Amino acid sequence: MEGKEEDVRVGANKFPERQPIGTSAQSDKDYKEPPPAPLFEPGEIASWSFWRAGIAEFIATFLFLYITVLTVMGVKRSPNMCASVGIQGIAWAFGGMIFALVYCTAGISGGHINPAVTFGLFLARKLSLTRAVYYIVMQCLGAICGAGVVKGFQPKQYQALGGGANTIAHGYTKGSGLGAEIIGTFVLVYTVFSATDAKRNARDSHVPILAPLPIGFAVFLVHLATIPITGTGINPARSLGAAIIFNKDNAWDDHWVFWVGPFIGAALAALYHVIVIRAIPFKSRS
Repeated sequence: MEGKEEDVRVGANKFPERQPIGTSAQSDKDYKEPPPAPLFEPGEIASWSFWRAGIAEFIATFLFLYITVLTVMGVKRSPNMCASVGIQGIAWAFGGMIFALVYCTAGISGGHINPAVTFGLFLARKLSLTRAVYYIVMQCLGAICGAGVVKGFQPKQYQALGGGANTIAHGYTKGSGLGAEIIGTFVLVYTVFSATDAKRNARDSHVPILAPLPIGFAVFLVHLATIPITGTGINPARSLGAAIIFNKDNAWDDHWVFWVGPFIGAALAALYHVIVIRAIPFKSRS
């Protein structure tokens, strides 16, 4: 009898209970919640990695504006959409550049390339206020320089073709433009949180994922949807750089939309990720 009972126990271990895909690593032993970043971290200013990260954000945003503004101008210069890459080409330029640049800079600065992304990550306590402000300043400077180089190469065409500046299209209200920017930025920042979530990477380590790919694809899809409405901002640095270099009244009339909208969208995405998806406030109480 004892031998039979042992055989039964051994046999039971041969067929362990199946778990849904992606849940096999959901245990507290596999992941520990990192502590929130301090609001101010004076020590990081003395580190070369801090300044190097800001330089990486500057260069990445510079290249982002240079390629994307040139693409937008190329489409506007063509006699018709069929003679150019069209809206789809513009969307691919924005999404593709984000994919490439996030891939290049993720290990140095996190690959934000967008003040809205930086703001959302700051609200989620993923970086200090010092670093967040530094990143946003460098991103804006990079965007201004990127658009400035485009204008330097072809000043007449730049002014004639709108310089890639964001404006709300005719037929749409400011409210429509603001809503498009809020939802578009929410999609982007929500994707950033999901693609870079350390707990998800630990849980689904058997599922290979390249974080820049879904982030770039989110940018591509949002551009397809909102180019006809606002030209797609979802990045205050991109909107600011083009507006400063183009510097005409229509570029400034609704410029606030391209700051307020992305920052609201980023804040909503951060709250959704922290409170609903990760339930961090509820974990801290238990």
